[in-house]
Amino acid sequence: MSTPTTPYTPDLAGREPVQAMRDTAARIAGIVAPWTPAQFERSYAPGKWSARLILIHLAQAELALGYRARMALTVPNYTAQSFDQDDWLAKEHELSGRDAALSFATLSTMNVELFSKLSPADRQLTLSHPEYGALTVDWVIHHMAGHQIHHLKHFEAIA
Repeated sequence: MSTPTTPYTPDLAGREPVQAMRDTAARIAGIVAPWTPAQFERSYAPGKWSARLILIHLAQAELALGYRARMALTVPNYTAQSFDQDDWLAKEHELSGRDAALSFATLSTMNVELFSKLSPADRQLTLSHPEYGALTVDWVIHHMAGHQIHHLKHFEAIA
């Protein structure tokens, strides 16, 4: 089984994705645990999302991509829908930093638990995506792991 290439492959840097997700979620939780509401409003660069908005985005990504994986695992010939991350964030942008961190942690835990139990055959199940074309559950897992690491770097910069 070859390693899939995703937009976040450089962030994952060859790590095993499920363990990387465990490690990254724990690292993010450790960084943000002592933060006050004001600290969640800091950003890593001018004009970029605050830590709170990144946490909301991460929770939404866990929800959406975890759903895609679950559908691919249970629905033959599943076709994923695209979504606009900015539109999603605009609908839930008022969630507190603490609640966003808890949401991300919970959804990531659920996804890691599922992904850790998948067989190699499960991970090779396919789905289609309007932008990316033919994908596998393994691609989704690698994408999610790299995406988390991508944003971990932002939390480290903010801290």
